[in-house]
Amino acid sequence: MKLLVTISRLFVGALFIFSGLIKLNDPIGFSFKLEEYFSVTVLNLPFLEPYALVIAIFVVVFEVLLGVFLLIGYKPKFTVWSSLAMIVFFTFLTFYSAYFNKVTDCGCFGDAIKLTPWESFTKDIILLVFILILFFGVKHIKPILGKLGLAIVSLLSFIFCLGFVYHVLMHLPVKDFRPYKIGNNIQENMIIPDDAPKPIIDYHWKFNVNGEEKTITTRGSYPSVEGEYISVETKTIKEGYEAPIYDFSMERGGEDYTEDLLNENKLIIFISYNLAKAEKDGLNKLKGMANEALEKGYKVIGLTASGPEEQQLISEQYGLDFDFYFCDETALKTIVRSNPGILKLNKGTVIQKLHWNDLEDLKLD
Repeated sequence: MKLLVTISRLFVGALFIFSGLIKLNDPIGFSFKLEEYFSVTVLNLPFLEPYALVIAIFVVVFEVLLGVFLLIGYKPKFTVWSSLAMIVFFTFLTFYSAYFNKVTDCGCFGDAIKLTPWESFTKDIILLVFILILFFGVKHIKPILGKLGLAIVSLLSFIFCLGFVYHVLMHLPVKDFRPYKIGNNIQENMIIPDDAPKPIIDYHWKFNVNGEEKTITTRGSYPSVEGEYISVETKTIKEGYEAPIYDFSMERGGEDYTEDLLNENKLIIFISYNLAKAEKDGLNKLKGMANEALEKGYKVIGLTASGPEEQQLISEQYGLDFDFYFCDETALKTIVRSNPGILKLNKGTVIQKLHWNDLEDLKLD
């Protein structure tokens, strides 16, 4: 039992720290995932949506600290009980997501490691087994340091977590795992190769044959049946290839300008997924930088999911002289974890990506 507890302690502690740090690197992304869970169509807890970021920060900091506590043996009973409560809760969430197909990615490892809902549930079940071993063998969890050492390591871990999360909130994630990271080409990430795997989908056709309902399953073709058609249901057996970027566009007045704009040599994009929620200090800084970019020959645009009326209101209020284009809100949230954020492109390749706090670091050739 002592050996099992030691192995479980190392495994769970390391996994909690790894998972927590990945989400700590991008707490805003994790908060977007929590907003999905809180939405009316999933857990129906919309009153929690405004607090998603605060909850996200608390959860990821607590996750990292639990991992540290397990490894150093600090407050074993509290740590094991907390770990058990956390994994039971997340096992429920991942099962709910998988069974009802509500949230297609739990966000357990952020954008670094994508897991399907059933993969996430399986991971949580395995983790639950290891934590149960710790629960029943908690007496074997011994501290590896003295009281002062345990207190110092715990305090330093807490301070590190708070400092790290503050840094990424005031700037951008230290490590970008998304397809819009610096150096990536947006057009190339939108291409689906000709030999890419196609999805496998079962079609369940229902017919009324001589007064009885009959179901025939095909892989897409309409069945030859002498009967009255009732309905058809589909079930995806295996997902096909999905391009890393599939929901990006730049539209204005009902026309798609994506290809033209991504072919610009010098393009500056000011991104705000929701202009009403944009930071006022950030919007105030856009005008001067936009004018400087225009003087140096850059094409300057805004990209938002807000409507024309909101676009015009913000342009007039902050004196913005560039046009806004429409893009899907989820795509904009994925591009940059800042509202507003700044993107510098050269023929679709991301040259710079900045939080509005770092607008002064934008390099204009």
